[in-house]
Amino acid sequence: SDIKNDFINNMTHEFKTPISTIALATEMAEENALKSGSSARISRYLGIIKDENKRLGTQVEKVLQMALLDKGEVKLQQIHTDIHAVIEKVLGSHHVQIEQKSGEVALALSAENSVLVCDPMHIYNVINNLIDNAIKYSPDKLMLTIRTENQQNGLLVSIVDQGLGMNKEQQHRIFENFYRIPTGNLHDVKGFGLGLSYVQKMIEAHRGNVWVESELGVGSTFHIWLPILDS
Repeated sequence: SDIKNDFINNMTHEFKTPISTIALATEMAEENALKSGSSARISRYLGIIKDENKRLGTQVEKVLQMALLDKGEVKLQQIHTDIHAVIEKVLGSHHVQIEQKSGEVALALSAENSVLVCDPMHIYNVINNLIDNAIKYSPDKLMLTIRTENQQNGLLVSIVDQGLGMNKEQQHRIFENFYRIPTGNLHDVKGFGLGLSYVQKMIEAHRGNVWVESELGVGSTFHIWLPILDS
């Protein structure tokens, strides 16, 4: 296990340099394209490179954090963070995917106190994972509801979809490393099966809880509860 984690740690750090180089080169190419009045097609291609490189960087960071979590070496950078603002930011980043699925998103952000002391990067990744899954495992027409409420000196975030849903066995296994829900003919669902394992470990690192309620063919509701700390 230690050798595996050391390998992952070294491998992901090696990936970070080319990812940073691609990001910088793309940024410079975009600036030059604007100055020279390049075609819209070139600008679109550069935008795709930029977005996909960013997505690759997020995946690498996720794998690295999983290795650090397993070794107990994650150091959370905890600051006051408005979870409602995080939810809005995540939804903004998924605007295109939601549009492609003719998606409807209902927000019921009812928590009066939505500010937590947490690591904003990791909490963003957690909420991003759950919303990304809700989009990927939903049928052609996406129906998504996100609710917040204050509960037991904490904040409860619930993400509700009307997607494929899960049976009892799948619900028990979804937080395992590398476990992926069988999707039948839905071949466009991709991933390493690390997302929900990362979610659980990160929420537990924040002294919170995560759980799921689901019915096969009806949809799933993922709940995250995080404590509201004074400092």
